[in-house]
Amino acid sequence: MGSRTSVLIAGGGPVGLALAGDLGWRGIDCRLAERSDGSISQPKMDMVGIRSMEFCRRWGIVPWVEAAGYNRDYPQDCAWVTDLNGYEFGREPFASPSREKPPVHSPQKRERCPQNFFDPVLKRFASGFPEVHLSFDTELLGFDDKGDCVEARLRDTMTGQTETVICDYLVGCDGGASAVRHALGIEMEGEPVLTYTTNVVFRCEGLEELHTKQPGYRFIFIGPEGTWATLVAINGRDQWRFSLVGDDQKRALSEDEARAAIVRAMGKPFDFEILSMLPWVRRQLVAREYGRGRVFIAGDAAHLTSPTGGFGMNTGLLDVVNLSWKLAAMVQGWGGPRLLESYETEQHPVAVRNVGEAGENLRRMLSPRILKPDPAVFDRDSPDIEAARREYGQRYTDMMRREWYSIGIHLGYVYEGSPVIVPDGTPAPVQEVSSYTPSARPGSRAPHAWLADGRSTLDLFGKAFVLMRFGSDAPDVHPLPSAAAAVGVPLSIETIDDPAAAALYGRRLVLVRPDGQVAWRADRLPADCAALVDRIRGAAFATDDMRMQHDASSTTTEA
Repeated sequence: MGSRTSVLIAGGGPVGLALAGDLGWRGIDCRLAERSDGSISQPKMDMVGIRSMEFCRRWGIVPWVEAAGYNRDYPQDCAWVTDLNGYEFGREPFASPSREKPPVHSPQKRERCPQNFFDPVLKRFASGFPEVHLSFDTELLGFDDKGDCVEARLRDTMTGQTETVICDYLVGCDGGASAVRHALGIEMEGEPVLTYTTNVVFRCEGLEELHTKQPGYRFIFIGPEGTWATLVAINGRDQWRFSLVGDDQKRALSEDEARAAIVRAMGKPFDFEILSMLPWVRRQLVAREYGRGRVFIAGDAAHLTSPTGGFGMNTGLLDVVNLSWKLAAMVQGWGGPRLLESYETEQHPVAVRNVGEAGENLRRMLSPRILKPDPAVFDRDSPDIEAARREYGQRYTDMMRREWYSIGIHLGYVYEGSPVIVPDGTPAPVQEVSSYTPSARPGSRAPHAWLADGRSTLDLFGKAFVLMRFGSDAPDVHPLPSAAAAVGVPLSIETIDDPAAAALYGRRLVLVRPDGQVAWRADRLPADCAALVDRIRGAAFATDDMRMQHDASSTTTEA
């Protein structure tokens, strides 16, 4: 018959590991199958975004991320240059990770933690739960959705031994070439090729002493042909990722060509050791569906994006945090038949927005290829060279700032039209990129506020629904816990006597989901609390909205 698990996860990158860890954190047994040994020679991501760090805070692993291995004292400036010993067109200064402070909107901040550091952190997290079984060197051969379970076939790549695993649900976190997505027949929409790029990771001790620029995390190289390469400090010490950004024409890059390009970027010959080379395709794609039946996809299996902006892995973590509590609800028996369909409804638009914004960031970075720099900026004999360089550099700097400041992407996502969220009639917020206005409007991330005991409001959320009561005279809510208990929905009550937090949340009662998103809010409970509970657990349709809004009507204005 084979072994059994509640959730089988195909793919052991950061998204699969995060899903395994979050399920284990919720007490749900799961198994992860990763066909490689899990080692990372070419980190595909290096920035853990602010929302992802809020999840790490929830899981208690922020210190692990901070201590993972990146030099947190290394400057994070971004600069655009002719070469490292040539002219600097512009620079956006950023504090080192150890000195950067969280913004007012969060108890956390983004963290520089490349995949070769972050994956081991997530593996350590997931491995800490007895419910989690991690199987590396194990590939998914195929699966059959039987209607009441999924029957999957796995193979040990070291021994060749095969086995059958019976699971309630299967989640494909198996990357852009996802076997799970292909087996489901799900197509992707967008641009399949933005650029063919080759990444070269090399080692050079003391590289900063070999050039004339101030240290920085990222350098963009601009020549007469436009933007042609980037250089990133991937450990803040002696390892660097050089990316030779091609076009839509595929070609193989030899090691000699890679070396010549790196020397051009330096502006003079120097000694370095190439550790690995990886050709890859930059894409802008989103899956049409996020699953069928008992099988789902997440992360790169569901959306592929240019890394310009650092949205890819962070969008994937949003996927699995959204999906995990819903899978737990189904396994524990309190989730309704519409709960899992809300995963696609909520996360697909987020991916479309994030993938599109990353593509626009790429186009801005590569714009010098179309709007060629004035030849005067490279003509050392021109008397106007300094003025031309300053003018060009300022224009490019102004354009690039949108990529560097993207808190609205990370925190301002909203789940509109979800079958498990009750709208309150307030208008949808304007979607911003470089700014973020906190809101407790249903579908939004529940805002951060510091409480009197030193906790953040975000520290209240995670394993259960939380009903927040604001004010010393907050309304009585005893019917709601009774309605939740009747169908097994986990619910806790938090009374918060803090005027600033009350103003931020905008209503006297706010119901927050386990993933930290607002599900409902009003100034008093509806007459039918059972209908509200059924809606948020996916057991009811939106026909109850008007009655719940009318019964819980409020004259409070939007915060």
